[in-house]
Amino acid sequence: MTAKAKAEPSDTKAATKKTAMTKKSTAAANASVDSAFRNYTPYEPKKNELYMNEPQLDHFRSILKNWRQELMEEVDRTVHHMQDDAANFPDPADRATQEEEFSIELRTRDRERKLIKKIDQTIELVDQDDYGYCDTCGIEIGLRRLEARPTATQCVDCKSLDEIKERQIHG
Repeated sequence: MTAKAKAEPSDTKAATKKTAMTKKSTAAANASVDSAFRNYTPYEPKKNELYMNEPQLDHFRSILKNWRQELMEEVDRTVHHMQDDAANFPDPADRATQEEEFSIELRTRDRERKLIKKIDQTIELVDQDDYGYCDTCGIEIGLRRLEARPTATQCVDCKSLDEIKERQIHG
């Protein structure tokens, strides 16, 4: 048997392990983004109901608090996962794979930490009855947009204009 033939099974095993770890990290990242909206019921406004009345504010407060709670639980799971899976692999490729996986998880958690801060700010706006209106033009952002993105601070038109301006500056 040649040296190349002997090396292939090990390389294949390492590649398979790396692929599995990457899929696991990607799935965890996607789950944390999707999970906030898995168990909510869209708000159905009643006829002639005022925008951002108490039931609507309670609806969004509940969505935001549940989302925050799920993100915090994900942070706890990551800490436990990193503690449990931390191993000193003798193979440098395995060590590198583990370090890359941990790096991806930490970057994801950092984004989630920033999102938790934004959620906290949004909950404060809800509590101050200053939620649901565009920061730029002052019109209603809309229930469906807020359900899709509860931390939105601009209406669709103003956000689109900001994105166009951003592309022109950095494009």
